[in-house]
Amino acid sequence: MQVWHGIEQIPADLTGSVVTIGNFDGVHRGHRAVLETTISHARARRLPAVALTFDPHPAQVHRPEAAPSLLTGLTDRLVLLADAGIDVTLVVPYTLDFARATPEEFVRTYLLGALHAQAVVVGHDTRFGRDNSGDQHTMSALGREHGFDVEVVHDVGEDRRWSSSWARQLVESGDVAAAATVLGRPHRMRGVVVRGYARGRELGYPTANLAADSVGTIPADGVYAGWLRRHGGTGERLPAAISIGTNPTFGDPVRTVEAHVIGRDDLELYDEEVVVEFVTRLRPTLRFDGVEPLIAQMGHDVQDALAVLRASGV
Repeated sequence: MQVWHGIEQIPADLTGSVVTIGNFDGVHRGHRAVLETTISHARARRLPAVALTFDPHPAQVHRPEAAPSLLTGLTDRLVLLADAGIDVTLVVPYTLDFARATPEEFVRTYLLGALHAQAVVVGHDTRFGRDNSGDQHTMSALGREHGFDVEVVHDVGEDRRWSSSWARQLVESGDVAAAATVLGRPHRMRGVVVRGYARGRELGYPTANLAADSVGTIPADGVYAGWLRRHGGTGERLPAAISIGTNPTFGDPVRTVEAHVIGRDDLELYDEEVVVEFVTRLRPTLRFDGVEPLIAQMGHDVQDALAVLRASGV
């Protein structure tokens, strides 16, 4: 997949495209329905399928103090869009100045002037332009006026519409297994491995501690079965027992995310970017009366994690 950071990077010889627009946080199953429709139209027209997305997320610009945590940062969003089959992603820098454009100005500048869109695919809840004043009806009207087709993909889901907010709620509650149903994959976090207290190594279960600025919604405190992917997510996938919390047995004040790669004590992961994927929550965080019961529980956690991962087939 090609990535264009801003319309300045769009090739001058681009003569047409099929475009979809969105934040695509999490690239969940609802997003994928829109993406698949976009790709289908693009293939039929022999044009590139383009996803137009924004960075940073608009909420981080308009209300940073209340912005929700992101399921995926830009790096993982691009990976997931590529996995979905999108040919090109145009990343538009989201600024207050950009946000002042009317729906008409947005369409003229980006969809027509830059991308030469012949068709546009949107979700039924799409919003664009100043104060989110543009919606699916606005897009359809602009399509008729300017000569491009518009298809609206309506709610997609089973008992409830798949959405980023629902997936985020599930992750934050610790129900990462249910979140995976909405996302169509395990929830992930991406971060650099940093040095911690090294207690895990002393106890026989060394852990990779993610930096505080790691990207991705942090699940509720507890112990999880999951995977650790090395080299920024492109390397080998390793089974892991993942702990989130403040380590109450030792009275640590800082909440951490740390992954023990099961069966491996030879890994040197410091300063390496890794991706941690959460399959299911094994138990809540507990306080133990001493090191011995903690070590015994860690042994059970590792065995439980292995059993879950073997059964999941993920």
